[in-house]
Amino acid sequence: MKLFYCVCFFCAIFFNFFVGISFSQDNKPTIAINVTEGVIDPVLVAVPSFVREGSTSKVLSSEMAEVIANDLARTGLFRAIPERSHISRVSNFNAPIQFSDWRAINSAILVTGSVAATTGGKIVVKFRLWDVVAQTEIGNGIKYDGTVDKWRRISHKVADEVYKRITGEEPYFDTRIVFVSESGPKDNRKKRLALMDQDGANRVFLTSDRSIVLAPRFSPNASQILYTSYETGKPRVYLMDLNNRRVRSFNNIQGMSFAPRFSPDGRRMVLSIMNDGNTDIYSINLATGRRVRLTTDPSIDTAPSFSPDGEQIVFESDRGGSQQIYVMPVNGGSAKRISFGAGRYATPVWSPRGDLVAFTKISKGKFHIGVMRLDGSKERLLTTSFLDEGPTWAPNGRVIMFFRETAGASGAPSIYTVDVTGRNLRKLRTASFASDPAWSPLLK
Repeated sequence: MKLFYCVCFFCAIFFNFFVGISFSQDNKPTIAINVTEGVIDPVLVAVPSFVREGSTSKVLSSEMAEVIANDLARTGLFRAIPERSHISRVSNFNAPIQFSDWRAINSAILVTGSVAATTGGKIVVKFRLWDVVAQTEIGNGIKYDGTVDKWRRISHKVADEVYKRITGEEPYFDTRIVFVSESGPKDNRKKRLALMDQDGANRVFLTSDRSIVLAPRFSPNASQILYTSYETGKPRVYLMDLNNRRVRSFNNIQGMSFAPRFSPDGRRMVLSIMNDGNTDIYSINLATGRRVRLTTDPSIDTAPSFSPDGEQIVFESDRGGSQQIYVMPVNGGSAKRISFGAGRYATPVWSPRGDLVAFTKISKGKFHIGVMRLDGSKERLLTTSFLDEGPTWAPNGRVIMFFRETAGASGAPSIYTVDVTGRNLRKLRTASFASDPAWSPLLK
């Protein structure tokens, strides 16, 4: 049995996956996987330094392998075997694999690759994926090319392909995070919008620290962001084009505006507008500026998020006397409450898969990140701490990112990830304090 099927069997044990295997017309197996429980034991993977071809540097070949191994390890599904433990040294990309050497160190999966420097500052990267147990290749080799400054992104693409072939799930490594970078003491914290890769590398600032910024959100094609700024002294929504950093304001919005989010087609945004003492949710056509009021209840309605099909909106409201989660049609109308547990619920975000809503829950003096089904059933709290807030989904709907702030006068925020089972809680390394993360779609 090939490792592809062995690993899926292991996943069925470790994840309590539902695994269905059927056959297509060309007699190739297709696998459907549903995650319901957490990882217990990761699969061992070896990612030796890529073979250097031409004038490629030794540092680049080893760093590409390191990025791939780290991507896989952070999922909790895999554990990378350190290169110092490798018996074989892959020196020729096309040479036969000495499977016995990799079995000797208990590797189940082997990733081999090569990187060649070409003219004009470009590189060509090739990789192959191996089933060490069955001594066969999994799928076909793939070649990527790009400029040398994009080597990290190419590495993420390789990791994505490995992840997809082994788990059957859609990948999420070739993505970016927009967030609020924070510095300074807690009573005078400076905040700037920043952008980074999903692993915390390649941070760049998008705004200055002259005014407070909050809650950035990616467009569906990851080329724009919506965010809230106090540049004028009160919260207002802005749109930034990431290609040229041009910022658009919405001067036709009267009152305070905040909590914006794009529609799945990128043509509209939903947001909250506070006017005459009342906070309601509105939809705005980004091309025409046409505004439609979606809620009219005399309460605080905020934090709207579209369903993946664009047909519904989930939001938070205190219309029932406390902060709870509701779902309504995309054009407004009757709203249905879906949260009924003890405590208050906030910041709901619809999963990209459409099956779950993530949220922040405040109960008994603690903050939690949780998920529930669309009817409010099967509520599951994934984290608990002094302050956990602001969930955002990976594009495959299997991992949630959020920020956690520590208590006390020196308390500060950091970004964490956790999978939908509540396992594999990890802190993301960032160059500064960090809050309000938003995960991009998979990059093109």
